[in-house]
Amino acid sequence: MPDVILNTTALPHLLTLLLALPLIGVAMMAFFKDEESVKHVAFWTAGLEFVLSLPLYFWFDPSRHQMQFGEVVPWITTPSISYAVGIDGISLWLVLLTTLLTPICVVCSWTAITSRMREFMITLLVMETALVGVFCALNFVLFYVFWEAMLIPMYLLIGVWGGPNRIYAAIKFFLYTLAGSLLLLVAIIVLYFQGGHTFDILALSRAHYSDHMQAWLFWAFFIAFAVKVPMFPFHTWLPDAHVEAPTAGSVILASILLKMGAYGFLRFSLPMLPDASVRFTPVVLALSVIAILYGAYMALAQSDLKKLIAYSSVSHMGFVTLGIFVFNTQGAEGALLQMLNHGITTGGLFLCVGLIYERTHSRLIADNGGLSKPMPRYAACLVIFALSSLGLPGTNNFISEFLVLVGSFIYNKAMAVVATLGIILAAVYLLWMVQRVAFGVPSEKTAWLPDLNWCEMATLVPLIILIFWIGVFPNLFLTPMHASIEQVFVLMDRGSGLP
Repeated sequence: MPDVILNTTALPHLLTLLLALPLIGVAMMAFFKDEESVKHVAFWTAGLEFVLSLPLYFWFDPSRHQMQFGEVVPWITTPSISYAVGIDGISLWLVLLTTLLTPICVVCSWTAITSRMREFMITLLVMETALVGVFCALNFVLFYVFWEAMLIPMYLLIGVWGGPNRIYAAIKFFLYTLAGSLLLLVAIIVLYFQGGHTFDILALSRAHYSDHMQAWLFWAFFIAFAVKVPMFPFHTWLPDAHVEAPTAGSVILASILLKMGAYGFLRFSLPMLPDASVRFTPVVLALSVIAILYGAYMALAQSDLKKLIAYSSVSHMGFVTLGIFVFNTQGAEGALLQMLNHGITTGGLFLCVGLIYERTHSRLIADNGGLSKPMPRYAACLVIFALSSLGLPGTNNFISEFLVLVGSFIYNKAMAVVATLGIILAAVYLLWMVQRVAFGVPSEKTAWLPDLNWCEMATLVPLIILIFWIGVFPNLFLTPMHASIEQVFVLMDRGSGLP
């Protein structure tokens, strides 16, 4: 694997440690009987995971496009399958986002989950291992193992700890994603035979495939990844899943799981199938623009806070796929940064919904009005997340959406203008929501609600800090991705390549 830089840092098996640590925490829970101890084990495990992931940023060399912190160990002899992991500028931020949000999810579930606490925390930690594995895997079989392993914990989060219609939502989520995953498996097997009998992702990215083969592989990849994003019209499972999922499930679903599909487009579709990606770009861009406008329009019609944020996710993720498929550096870097920003902002919005639901047991906007008087700290946090989501200058989403629109304008001016309407609609539905929830007239039910305590504030403040940090100092987050994004376009340009 010539494109993998083996890890020679003070922590030589850092990625393996990050994959194993949550499972070690799961094993430790077997030695504790009371739920309070289980919660502490989960929190300290997830917290240590985040601390150990920070060297990935500080030791990362942004000038190199190769996979860093690499570990390659033979796993299966026939066929040749290796345990191969590593990260580059594309996967770096997604790994750090996963390790940041997991301890936040543990804390936000401290009192919200009232049954089967041990099983819930086990599910969260297993999910963390699967998600980190997806973003680190450099062998297709290993990638697929982690990709499929993610399904079970998320299914359980929705189906066991969800709302009244949790079984329907969980099965719908599972069937949609499983169908896409089966197509992904078929594509992986075809790549193995067409790419030189190897499952090495980097080697397969350098191989050449016929136009006919690329076309079939592109659509197999496309359906698998589009379901995860989710792109229009594969999005229908998302609102149901969000509404029924517990707060931690919604945060992981919106902030991390949806990024797996966009990550797949950047990691596999573009470098492996450059000709097909260019050929079918008009279809993907059309669906992306439709998702931006459709998601925003549907959000306008929602009376349920979770459904509003779910449809806004469809709209915001449309900017991600739009940025990826305009095939320029501005669009791709904006899309990757939008993945990170959407995870921060939408995760914060779902946390806000969960906090108010614990108090009023309702997610309806009409039942949660005028919270700025009884809950000023809560109202301030909600306003910050909403302004970030609509792309206010000085916040994180402004930077990423601006880059995507610049890249789109370079590709097609008319398309960029149409996509801009999504930002205008976002301002409408988010400001309308904030007006009613934060600044409306308090009802008898909300007039005496307690404000956020220090523990609840601890789940929101780190995300608020990142909103302004990225908004004011975006280069700290853009610089590590430059070389990796450029390498994607180098690989694309080897065939008939870019237009």
